[in-house]
Amino acid sequence: MATCLVLAVVAMLCAGATAQSGCTSVLISLSPCLSYMTGNSSTPSQQCCTQLANVVLSSPQCLCEVLNGGGSSLGITINQTQALALPGSCNVQTPPISSCNGNN
Repeated sequence: MATCLVLAVVAMLCAGATAQSGCTSVLISLSPCLSYMTGNSSTPSQQCCTQLANVVLSSPQCLCEVLNGGGSSLGITINQTQALALPGSCNVQTPPISSCNGNN
């Protein structure tokens, strides 16, 4: 079931790629975190944490898109509390959330 959900999300993200910023592929790479960020899992997978660490190193600005509701236009509802807890749960240091102010 989770695999089907991830595939559906990836398909939706790909379909909306032209409407999204340059962060689309980065958001797709975070698909292992989807179960956690939607509130369907209480702990993130190791794959999720690895991907989060990769995003922090390569495209940390794309994390703002997740927090600013980037998935909502694609039918994905991100639990902001869970999304904000993800770095701590993965023990990954991210830039401060204040760096997202004014960014879309």
